[in-house]
Amino acid sequence: MSEYKQHQRVFDRFDENRDGKISAEELQQCVHLIGKDMSYEEAKAAVEHNDSDNDGLLDFEDFARLIEGGSEEEKAHELKEAFRMYEMEGCGCITPESLNRMLARLGESTTIDECRGMICRYDIDGDGLLNFDEFEIMMRC
Repeated sequence: MSEYKQHQRVFDRFDENRDGKISAEELQQCVHLIGKDMSYEEAKAAVEHNDSDNDGLLDFEDFARLIEGGSEEEKAHELKEAFRMYEMEGCGCITPESLNRMLARLGESTTIDECRGMICRYDIDGDGLLNFDEFEIMMRC
């Protein structure tokens, strides 16, 4: 999946009222759903900082800039944080079950077999799990 499509998919999940824009409230709620804390004030500041047309909302391009922003060190840290959210079981790998649980938290309805198929595409060592290196490759594709 291309980076553009990944950003669009995440944007569509965050845009709960389907108006093509993300409000500070929608941003805060979705960040909370993925297990992170963000105050309304932090969400509002993030929206204001990235809002190109000053309507108080993020359109897709604004959102993509928000996601892509930051130094390489910040991006690496965020990738590690994302991996930890998906692996959930403390085994250092993403299992089909942990992937299924995280996708369910994000509102995605998948089966364990579908999750196995998703993992299989990037499972370089063939163990049925995604380690961090495999996850990083998946996220960069």
